[in-house]
Amino acid sequence: MKQIYPDLWQTSVEHPFVGVSSHAYLLIQSTGNILFYNASLREEYTRIKDLGGIAFQYLSHRDEVSPALSEIKEVFGSKLCCHRLEEQAVEKEASVDYLFEKREILFGSIEVIPTPGHTDGSMCFLVNSAFGKRYLFTGDTIYMNNGIWESQYARGSTSDLKNSLELLRDIGSAVIISSASIGADSFKEVSAESWRSDVNNVLRTLY
Repeated sequence: MKQIYPDLWQTSVEHPFVGVSSHAYLLIQSTGNILFYNASLREEYTRIKDLGGIAFQYLSHRDEVSPALSEIKEVFGSKLCCHRLEEQAVEKEASVDYLFEKREILFGSIEVIPTPGHTDGSMCFLVNSAFGKRYLFTGDTIYMNNGIWESQYARGSTSDLKNSLELLRDIGSAVIISSASIGADSFKEVSAESWRSDVNNVLRTLY
């Protein structure tokens, strides 16, 4: 694992598909650590235990489902969370403890944002870090392809995806962290202006 910010750790890279890189991210917080996305490398679990374990695992969408979900619950006693529309796919591997349905604030600092399009139940999570950064976990709603932002629908709809991207476009300055990427870049700090321009460029490819 690698520490990328004072309260955020990145797991080692995995390759779920040829040419695709993925990471999970552990947010350290006093109300219980949160693992965003999924990690199946068992050697990472020892380090995660040293960092205080996992209280909650947040999935952005069904493509993060793997047998590791049940193993993480068993090892850490964590609660698994996803959107209601992803529940059926997730429960093929592990029981779900909490379902997201609407935009809401958790723990006073984490905003849950439904962003249908890539899949009907895709989610993003906006974290206001105690250390001054804002982390936007986008799942596969928007990701980098060799340094260029990109988006595509999988089992959702193009119209929903456009609406979700328009919503994310106005988030402002943040660290954008996708669950997968093509190439080495998996997250990037952006200004409000550059992010808005980048999302507009992505939207043009969807029309």
